[in-house]
Amino acid sequence: MIVVDASALIAFFLREEGWSELAGHMVRTMSLDYAVKEFYNAVWKAVSIKKKISSEEALRCISLFKKYLDKNMQLIREEEYLDRALEIAFKEGITVYDALYISLAIHQNKPILTLNKKQREVSRKYGVAALP
Repeated sequence: MIVVDASALIAFFLREEGWSELAGHMVRTMSLDYAVKEFYNAVWKAVSIKKKISSEEALRCISLFKKYLDKNMQLIREEEYLDRALEIAFKEGITVYDALYISLAIHQNKPILTLNKKQREVSRKYGVAALP
């Protein structure tokens, strides 16, 4: 099992560039509960702002995501990880949002899957294996 952040979830489900490289990592994952909100917002943005997909395609994407949540992903409440995340964010100059995934990975002793280069670098600095 690995920690997956919203950037990887969004790229995988919206089939953004490099999405197929993520597939092998997406079998059993865990993430923070707010990743669901980030995902829904990204789908909204893909329809409303970027005009990349239709609303019908968005609804199919959401349906697939819900099935994935039921079978392949464990959602974790972020509250337990906020204090450590804030420490990391202050020290490393990253957002609390990104630091939360690192905090979860540290606490769970799991690798992290992210497309955020800075988040990967900081993760490795804290002894977390960062994929891809």
